[in-house]
Amino acid sequence: MTDKSPPLSNNLGFAALGLDKRLLEVLTSLGYEEPTPIQKEAIPILLSGRDLVGQAATGTGKTAAFALPLIQRLAESKVQKILPRALILLPTRELAMQVAEAVHRYGRELNIRVLPIYGGQAYEPQIRSLQRGVDVVVATPGRALDHLRRGTMKLTGITTVVLDEADEMLDLGFLEDIEEILKATPSERQVMLFSATMAPRIAAIAKRHLNDPVRINIEREKVAAGASPRVRQTAYIVPRAHKLEALGRLLDLEDPTSAIIFCRTRTEVDELTEVLRAHSYRAESLHGGMNQSQRERVIKRLKAGQADLVVATDVAARGLDIDHLSHVINFDVPSAPEAYVHRIGRVGRAGREGVALTLAQPREHRLLSNIERITKQKINISKLPSYADVAARKLEQTKQDVQESLSATDLDRYRPLVESLANDNDIFQVALAALRLLHISNETQGRKGGASAAPSPEPERPRQQQERPRGGYGERSQGHGERSRNNPGY
Repeated sequence: MTDKSPPLSNNLGFAALGLDKRLLEVLTSLGYEEPTPIQKEAIPILLSGRDLVGQAATGTGKTAAFALPLIQRLAESKVQKILPRALILLPTRELAMQVAEAVHRYGRELNIRVLPIYGGQAYEPQIRSLQRGVDVVVATPGRALDHLRRGTMKLTGITTVVLDEADEMLDLGFLEDIEEILKATPSERQVMLFSATMAPRIAAIAKRHLNDPVRINIEREKVAAGASPRVRQTAYIVPRAHKLEALGRLLDLEDPTSAIIFCRTRTEVDELTEVLRAHSYRAESLHGGMNQSQRERVIKRLKAGQADLVVATDVAARGLDIDHLSHVINFDVPSAPEAYVHRIGRVGRAGREGVALTLAQPREHRLLSNIERITKQKINISKLPSYADVAARKLEQTKQDVQESLSATDLDRYRPLVESLANDNDIFQVALAALRLLHISNETQGRKGGASAAPSPEPERPRQQQERPRGGYGERSQGHGERSRNNPGY
């Protein structure tokens, strides 16, 4: 049968936006493949120095849309000063931490110095960092204003101001703080304002503080009514360092017929594929760094049942229709709700039921809420199954195997063997021994004939001793988490 799946994009795309070669190398090293719509529209405008008002929802790629041109313009000045040159204001400390991390990651090769400033943290470390000199301050309005009034942060050197999630900042009552902060910055500076909604008060801020801004509006992709597939959707809250362990347990518990595991970057895809192969899974990579023939070969292997797991970026989120695909696993929460819809749409097709599992970090509750709001579907938050749960599931599977075998038509061929064993042993003991052999065979060989089993349940261990799933996942989970990176749009 001819594969009608559309070609999967192999276009990095960022090179066409006018970004510095060093930034392109950073994006390539992080495994990012193609800019989001807001990045395509905003980056060239911001590189030109224009003010911008962007209406776009959380998860559409705003962080990279403003961070990449901001970093490039700072690097082009070739001057490092004590006073900060860019200020990014956000509504919460969680967002401030995330954006500061992203700016640091993108700008590390260009020697951009970043400082997050938010409440709940001692003033002294922030003051010392300001005194040593920083290029970019990422702050909540309240703490930024505190430093401004104390005289510990001066904004006279600011050349760029970013107001991110402006509507949420106003909802939290930061309007007066923002006004006072903006008045302390030079009149000749570039201002970028991003908001999910464009209420009159947002427009009023833009009118007062932006100079002839370019306006862009990125609308969400519409999800047709009834388009959502019949899928059981479950999320597990798991720290980054424990995701590999969690994935091992879920694969043992769910025992998918075949599954696609989605990651954000091609780097993560390749790393996770190697780990899964090391644990005897038949896993294949699929991402935009592969040529078309390579991708088609992976799809054919999955369709033919020669691969059980495909680890992929979002290039596999559209166009694939695999009849026996039972599970989609989001190793990373997609940064855009539409991407989530396309991912889970790989299962539950043509009236079939499917399963979508998501491993979310504690700070990603907000992204899950966004997905629920857009899809109008509930994502159940569940407790990660324990080893005892996995063991119980395997015993239940053994029971089902025996029940199915009871209806077999060739049981009589084994009667002489059972009668022979029953002559010297209790028939109940014979049945127990046979079940034990079947269960051990399932555990050691795996349902697909190769995956090693999860460890048997053990007594509770001290917290500092990290539990280890099948074949030693735990010992690699920390390192994998350290190497992984977030999507630039997050």
